[in-house]
Amino acid sequence: MIKNYINGALVEPVSDEYFDNYDPSTGKAYEIVPDSDERDIKLAVKAGEKASPMWSTTPAEERSKMMMRIASLIQRDLGEIARAECVDNGKPLSLAKSIDIPRAIRNFEFFASAVHGFASESHSMEDRAINYTLRNPIGVVGAISPWNLPLYLFTWKIAPALITGNCVVAKPSEITPVTANLLSELCIEAGLPKGVLNIVHGYGQKVGRAISAHPAIKAITFTGGTKTGADIAGIAAPMFKKLSLELGGKNPNIIFADCKYDEMLETTIRSSFQNQGEICLCGSRIFVEKSIYKKFKDDFVSRTKKLKVGDPLESKTDQGAIVSKQHLERILSYIELAKKEGGKILFGGRQVHLEGRCKNGWFIEPTVIEGLPYNCRTNREEIFGPVVTLIPFEAEDEVLKMANSTEYGLASIIWTENLSLAHRVAAKIQTGIVWVNCWMVRDLRTPFGGMKSSGVGREGGMDALRFFTEPRNICVKL
Repeated sequence: MIKNYINGALVEPVSDEYFDNYDPSTGKAYEIVPDSDERDIKLAVKAGEKASPMWSTTPAEERSKMMMRIASLIQRDLGEIARAECVDNGKPLSLAKSIDIPRAIRNFEFFASAVHGFASESHSMEDRAINYTLRNPIGVVGAISPWNLPLYLFTWKIAPALITGNCVVAKPSEITPVTANLLSELCIEAGLPKGVLNIVHGYGQKVGRAISAHPAIKAITFTGGTKTGADIAGIAAPMFKKLSLELGGKNPNIIFADCKYDEMLETTIRSSFQNQGEICLCGSRIFVEKSIYKKFKDDFVSRTKKLKVGDPLESKTDQGAIVSKQHLERILSYIELAKKEGGKILFGGRQVHLEGRCKNGWFIEPTVIEGLPYNCRTNREEIFGPVVTLIPFEAEDEVLKMANSTEYGLASIIWTENLSLAHRVAAKIQTGIVWVNCWMVRDLRTPFGGMKSSGVGREGGMDALRFFTEPRNICVKL
């Protein structure tokens, strides 16, 4: 049984009601999740307010030691936590072990160290005055995280908020709550003071809305769908809360003929289908220079056919289960839409029915589509699954027009050995993150986020530490 973590203890929801949590690989309910509401959020905020004076004045060095202690406990239990993530989300166990849980550990370690280099500004006005900036914790902040990289993105929000002296009321996705529950247990074991971190489980329309609306929560960090982000902003913005919104993506992968072909092909398979395509950074629109289009299409489809869709617990599985039945049906509906819009399915497009343990699980083939207009719905709307489209292009201006044609602007990928071309395209493409000749190479010091409908603000590095603090300029006359 999953419980809320409020005021340092694991507690049942005020409603005493729960709903089922499903294993995507079997389609069966295996856990129950608290159906929390605004009453639980009120208790969590009250606990945060009570702990805030103590935690905000705890020396950064002591907060850092606590964060490192939590990181070491996650490291100790990495195997157990990775398996829990695999079962809860449907992702391959190998992926959870090698990327998701190690990154959660790194999030705590990075911000525990980064705080020691977090300095404020000073501005001298010659012989008249000197200005300096103090950065203080905000108080109680809200963190709402998604289901695709559950512990990875949950800790990405919690860690910078805690290290800067804030108390946190956090909501993990109701679809993938298990590893957040395990984190609660580790925080208790680590001795994190009561009320500093509070984790409330439940549906977005109840718990997420209550976090957004509570007047004592002064800042909100959210990762998820653009529509939900707009709903949060609609509640929080009129209350003048600080907002950091990391939202959807429809990312272009632009392949020029002079690229390092083999490296590009291998990476493009990953950037298309890793984590079942359920990563906001996946390159779902693949633009290929016409002179190599046929070769790329043949090679890419051939490599896609070799991907093993299977039991996430098996070591040879490349692509696991889709996170929920509802999301599986959504992906399949977009594949049907692509057909209606004139697309040709080069491979995939169907639900996969496995045998044995996973016979009732939610699986889908990696899917490759060509022949669609660049501005059709399939190429403009976020699918968030193992579905990519192939689009040939001839000229630089043409591909930039197509790449920039969506409302989203999160990430992009450019493949070329021409340095001038790479810089030119990177400067003109409308995305907050641009990878050149690589994908998912992440330096946690860099600003992370998108433009247009892909979000507001930046996460990561000093940007995150600044977001979770309130600057105060002090001017002293000399």
